[in-house]
Amino acid sequence: MTHRIHELHDEFPDAVDTIRELKAHNSHFAKLAERYSHLNQDIHRIEIGIDAASDERTEILKKQRLALLDEISGMINMDG
Repeated sequence: MTHRIHELHDEFPDAVDTIRELKAHNSHFAKLAERYSHLNQDIHRIEIGIDAASDERTEILKKQRLALLDEISGMINMDG
C-alpha cells in the first residue's frame, strides 16, 4: 500500500482558489491549515514507518486531523 500526504487541495480539489484566499486573508484559517499539514506529515511518517507510534496515538492524531478537516470544510463552504 502506498501512503502519500493528502494536502488540503487534495481534500478539496474544487476549492483551491478559496483555500489560497483564506490562507492569505484569514489568520485562523491559516493556522488550521498549518496544523492540518503538520498532522498529515506526522501521520504519514508513522504510516510509512519512519516514526513509531502506538495504535492509540495514531488514532488520536487521525481524529485530530478529521476534526480539523471538519472545521476547515465549514470555513471553505462559508466562504465559497
